[in-house]
Amino acid sequence: ADDEIVFPPERWAATFRSHAQLILHELGEYLGYSPPPLLDRLIDDAQKIHQQRPVLQETLATATQPRCES
Repeated sequence: ADDEIVFPPERWAATFRSHAQLILHELGEYLGYSPPPLLDRLIDDAQKIHQQRPVLQETLATATQPRCES
């Protein structure tokens, strides 16, 4: 960009974020990168459970259990 053009950091970040997929696609093609099929990526990512984050179903089951009255 021209040296005289000023981009506020927040605006630049929002603009980059909105174009990130296109940028990454173009970069991948330029570098000859072929990502795995989308379904394979979704399945792989869905099977990765972060150790510190409870699974939603487990949280819901715990929250809906009756509490013992003392």
